[in-house]
Amino acid sequence: MKCDVLTLFPDVITAYLNESILKRARENNLLDVCILNIRDFTTDVHRTVDDYPYGGGAGMVFKPEPIFSAIEYLEKDGQARKVILLSPQGNPFDQRKAESFAGETRRLTFICGRYEGVDERVKHLVDEEVSIGDYVMTGGELAALVIIDAVTRLIPGAVGDERSVEDESFSSGLLEYPQYTRPREFRNMTVPDVLLSGNHEEIRRWRRKQALRTTLKVRPDMLDRIKLDESDKKLIVEISSEENN
Repeated sequence: MKCDVLTLFPDVITAYLNESILKRARENNLLDVCILNIRDFTTDVHRTVDDYPYGGGAGMVFKPEPIFSAIEYLEKDGQARKVILLSPQGNPFDQRKAESFAGETRRLTFICGRYEGVDERVKHLVDEEVSIGDYVMTGGELAALVIIDAVTRLIPGAVGDERSVEDESFSSGLLEYPQYTRPREFRNMTVPDVLLSGNHEEIRRWRRKQALRTTLKVRPDMLDRIKLDESDKKLIVEISSEENN
């Protein structure tokens, strides 16, 4: 994965990239991130990046000049880019979007907004606006990191055991089944016997059933977006019967 992050706070991005899976991915050349400080592309002595909105109103607006200059600087390397503006108005980011980005051949260039928003003219540079949720944050840095993290996990070799990626919530269209580790008993709470049985088919069935149970309880809307086979439908009948009793 190759990407650029345009931000006023490069240290925020750097700190997260230097930990855990993302750090290893960078060391193994699976993740290439170029971080640009937008203030470096201002032209006044105060390095001004914001100004009052035309027409009045509260807050400040991100000026267009430094963002245009930063993008034009990046484009000098001749690489194709998909420019993404992190915005509450954007397309929702989910696992399917992460998979789409993971398959992207262009560099992903993230513009991290601040203040009340960016000057509308910046959107002439943008291929897509993306939102990580229906809420407002101080800036786009955390949103950029969320996307980079989620997409990096899908790169072959980035995660030690790639089966863990396949089993994670949303990858299969369901929430994940419960997980247990040692000790077998803790404060009178025990690990389900089936997980200790060694019967791989029974374990697979139990996990699928628990994933269906959790999804039905917490996110039933997700079931409308996946195709359930006959065995899933039988498990749902079992779950309904158990819940009713």
